Parts: sequence; structure tokens; C-alpha cells
Amino acid sequence: MIAREDEPIPASQDSDVLELIELFFFAYRDFVGDADRLLENYGFGRAHHRILHFVQRRPGLSIAALLDILQITKQSLNRVLKQLLDEKLVESRAGPSDRRQRLLYLTHTGSELAKELARIQAARFERVLDNMSWKEKENAIEFLYSMIDEDQRPQVRQHLRHAKASFIRNNET
Repeated sequence: MIAREDEPIPASQDSDVLELIELFFFAYRDFVGDADRLLENYGFGRAHHRILHFVQRRPGLSIAALLDILQITKQSLNRVLKQLLDEKLVESRAGPSDRRQRLLYLTHTGSELAKELARIQAARFERVLDNMSWKEKENAIEFLYSMIDEDQRPQVRQHLRHAKASFIRNNET
């Protein structure tokens, strides 16, 4: 069906939207590819990377909170988390008030790996951001927030606040 001049083109047929989708795929491929190459040395994949990243950003993160962030099943998390625990990259501790609660922390080795993965990916962002104006950076941030499901944005903002506070606390010492 051909759209009339006064009708908007459906996004599925808009070449600009299709181009953005493809650019997003290519950008994601290269962004995660940098880390994937390092993770291969450990026999790990992207799921391992996500756990390392979020636990590094929020030490003491509960398993329930991690499940909420990753939006995966407990079974999927347990399989990957068990490998990280067995390799002594992550440790699980009982909660201070509820001993049944499991809180996750990276070991020194896990923290070093998470930092190296973050350094690799941060370098890509820094190369791009160094050539952007502050307004362009704000637009990029707003675009990424807009890509997140609207009902999930408050949780993402809350997570980022917690992660930033944790980062500041851990770097003050």
C-alpha cells in the first residue's frame, strides 16, 4: 500500500528509521565485541559481563535486584552466577538483617576483570564523546533513555543514582 503525501510513512517502511535500526545493531556489535574478545579468554559471555558490570557498580546488590535489572529468569541467572562464584570472581554473602538474603560482591579478581571490561568500553565512549558538544551529549543521553520502555525508566534512573552513589563512596577511600 502506498502512503499519500499527507500521511506519515509507517516506521517499518521509513528508510531513516530502518537506517537507525541498522546503525544501532552495528554500534552494539562493536561496543560489545570489544568486551567479548576479552571474555573469550575466560570462557565467558555477555551474561557474565552483565553480572560483573552491575555487581561492580553496586556492591552488595541482592539477587532479587539483579534479576529485576537483567529481566531474566532465576534459572538463567543461577547458571551464569554459579560459574562466576566457582571461578571466585563473585562472592555471595548473607544480608545483615535477613540471613536468607543473598548479596553479591566481586572478589578482587572479579573487580579487576570488571574494571578492564569497563575500561575497554569506556574508551569507545570517550573517543565519541570527546568530539561532541555538551548539547549533543545531552541529546544522546535523552535518546538512550527514550529507548528504554517508559515504565522501566524510573527503575533505571534509580539504579543509576544508586550506582553513582556507590561509585562515589568506593572512590572516596
